[in-house]
Amino acid sequence: MAKRGKRYQEAAKLVDRTKQYDVSEAVSLLKETAKAKFDESVEVAFRLGVDPKKADQQIRGAFVLPHGTGKTQRVLVFAKGEKLKEAEAAGADYVGDQDLIAKINQGWFEFDVIVATPDMMAEVGKLGRVLGPKGLMPNPKTGTVTFEVEKAVKEIKAGKVEYRVDKQSNIHVPIGKISFDNQKLIENFTALVETIVKVKPQAAKGVYMKNVSITSTMGPGIKVDVSNYR
Repeated sequence: MAKRGKRYQEAAKLVDRTKQYDVSEAVSLLKETAKAKFDESVEVAFRLGVDPKKADQQIRGAFVLPHGTGKTQRVLVFAKGEKLKEAEAAGADYVGDQDLIAKINQGWFEFDVIVATPDMMAEVGKLGRVLGPKGLMPNPKTGTVTFEVEKAVKEIKAGKVEYRVDKQSNIHVPIGKISFDNQKLIENFTALVETIVKVKPQAAKGVYMKNVSITSTMGPGIKVDVSNYR
């Protein structure tokens, strides 16, 4: 196991690893344990009682955080004709079709999210080899394959985040920055937990949310009591 730095060890002493904190208490403690000299990101981690190997227990989607993530996403849109103009008007950072596909094939990745209209997916699909491993492939489940380009771009710019269960039944989602005031972090956390509760697969049995913790980029994990959300 990697040795932790002195700053992390000091922060970890403030956290009772056997306790599940009320969300307001957890956020206050989070601020105390964030010792880095930069504005750390805040992330929530879920350990779920699902079997991601089974198709009926896959969890994937996206939603808009009430207060965003504190990061402005660079949005690339693949579209044609009028939809290109719509994307530009909505605030997309890059819009195009074959020209951008060629650029990505040459190793260009100066963007965070891709939105594509359905009629472009035959061409965009050819980029699966390079976009897939980076988690950048557009997907209808996250609202990034759509003809509603304006809506998609504006939601991403407003703080839309994606969630997806991994092979170990975990989900990790950013909910803001340490510089956010406590209430904004609490409201983002609440919106996220409520969303994950709503998408519980019917086939999942037993305890659904086994463990939920909140952490900053360089800080220790803090377990949160989510019994009120179940």
